[in-house]
Amino acid sequence: MKTLLIVHHTMTGGTRQMAEAAAVGAAGEPGVAARLLKAIDTTPDDVLAADGYVFATPENLAAMAGLMKDFFDRCYYPVLDRIQGRPYATLVCAGSDGHNAARQVERIATGWRLKAVAPALIVCTAAQTPERILAPKTLAQAELQRCRDLGAALAAGLALGIF
Repeated sequence: MKTLLIVHHTMTGGTRQMAEAAAVGAAGEPGVAARLLKAIDTTPDDVLAADGYVFATPENLAAMAGLMKDFFDRCYYPVLDRIQGRPYATLVCAGSDGHNAARQVERIATGWRLKAVAPALIVCTAAQTPERILAPKTLAQAELQRCRDLGAALAAGLALGIF
C-alpha cells in the first residue's frame, strides 16, 4: 500500500476544500491511501512514512501561510536526504495571484530533492478587501474537480510505480 500525504493549512476554508478534494481523488485509486493532515499536526515521521505529497497552502501577504512554513521548518532537516526523488504537487488558494507561495513551496521541495509531477494548481478567489479576504470561502465545483483530478493522477502514478 502506497501513502499520499496531503499537508494543508487554512484559515477561511478554501485551502481545506482543495486538500479534501485531492484526497477524494486519490482515494479512488486502489493500493493508495490518502492521508490528510493539518500542517500544525504533521511530524517528520509522517513525512518519512509517505510515498508522495500534496502541499496545500493559502497565499497570505504574497507568501505561503505561516503554519505551512512552520511545518517545513520543523520537518526539513529531520527528513533531509531521506525522501529525495519522491513525487509532490502543490495547491494554493489565493486572493489574486498565488505564484509566490507556489515558488516558496517549490524551493523547499527542491531542497528536499522531491520531484514535481505537475505545475502548482492555484485557485484565485478574487478576494481583495479585508472583509472578503477574511470571509469563509466556498470554491467552485470546477476548481475542486481540478484538485480531485490532481489527487487522482498523483495516486495513479504512485500505484503504477511511475513516480
